[in-house]
Amino acid sequence: MTPSIDAFVLSLDGPAPPPSATPMLRAVWHGLRGDWDTAHDLAQARHDAQGAWVHAWLHRIEGDLGNAAYWYERARQQPRRGDTRDEGLEIARTLIESI
Repeated sequence: MTPSIDAFVLSLDGPAPPPSATPMLRAVWHGLRGDWDTAHDLAQARHDAQGAWVHAWLHRIEGDLGNAAYWYERARQQPRRGDTRDEGLEIARTLIESI
């Protein structure tokens, strides 16, 4: 069973991510809750486009736009502007759809 985006969003108010969440979805969950270090550790362990996108988003949250630009390039994504929460939810939706 895979989580839905609605279940994922509701879990943000709970104590833990959905049990079926992948490591990158857990990274986004932690990032959206402000636990940057845990999110970053999870993203850094993944060496593919998904991990790079999460990594880019986290560095954007941090305000390190130069580092974020590097990771967006690795993820083959355009650097983002605007609300970081919206991007986090977009990443979560994309990750859920890829399960």
